[in-house]
Amino acid sequence: MAVGEIIWTYFNGAWHQGNLPVMNAADHGTWLGSLVFDGARSFEGVVPDLDRHCARVNNSARVMGYNPTLSVDELIALTTEGLEKFAPDAAVYIRPMYWTKEGGKGVVIPDPESTEFCLCLEQLPMAPATASQTLCRTRFVRPMVSMAPVDAKAACLYPNNGRMMREAQARGYNNAIVADALGNIAETATANIFLAKDGVIRTPVPNGTFLDGITRQRVIKLLREAGRSVEEVTLSFDDFLQADEVFLSGNITKITPIVKVEDREYEIGPVTTLARDLYWKWAKA
Repeated sequence: MAVGEIIWTYFNGAWHQGNLPVMNAADHGTWLGSLVFDGARSFEGVVPDLDRHCARVNNSARVMGYNPTLSVDELIALTTEGLEKFAPDAAVYIRPMYWTKEGGKGVVIPDPESTEFCLCLEQLPMAPATASQTLCRTRFVRPMVSMAPVDAKAACLYPNNGRMMREAQARGYNNAIVADALGNIAETATANIFLAKDGVIRTPVPNGTFLDGITRQRVIKLLREAGRSVEEVTLSFDDFLQADEVFLSGNITKITPIVKVEDREYEIGPVTTLARDLYWKWAKA
């Protein structure tokens, strides 16, 4: 699925321009969904936390039972090489991916010795600071680690997210606010979520049902360093309805203001603005 029009893909030792075919019909990754990826961002001449994104894709591969074929340093060097193919001010989505060609014993088990790799760099503009989203509830939930590989950024998790998004968009909303199997809010269908109430910032505590996002961790750190109180706690849907502000953190857009949750409307407030300003200041330092 190509989102941007300018794409460079590294596969089998060479760079290729465009949306290159990289998987075969009988590959384990095609047939049984054994693919992991990560997403970093290059924008305004910076590539924040690239090392952490590269480390996470390698860890995701190990969680799925196969061997990453490049070190973190090699992934960083390859990404740097690829970004030179774009204009210096281009905003680029950086997507390293691993999957397996073969199955092991029992077929459904990935064969770690057949690991494949590609790096897809896709030019994709950053959203403006005022770009916002609306959220509604969804009947679908985030699985627990006993149900799915939620401790990896695994492609097989995203069809469930797609169901959430379709349900939300059918109701006229952009995105869905998602609970875990116990009914506690986990995240949205595409990003981690925060609220601000009476000056205190709260976000769902990582409980093994969603990824503790790299941008999420960075925003928490920056807000705390700025003297703001950030609590990682168990949150209910009502907590968000009673909040003063709601915003998202994620790699694609970094900080996204929420202006509506179900029928509750919000202004783009000072905490959301501060989170975005702190992130940009840190990234450009």
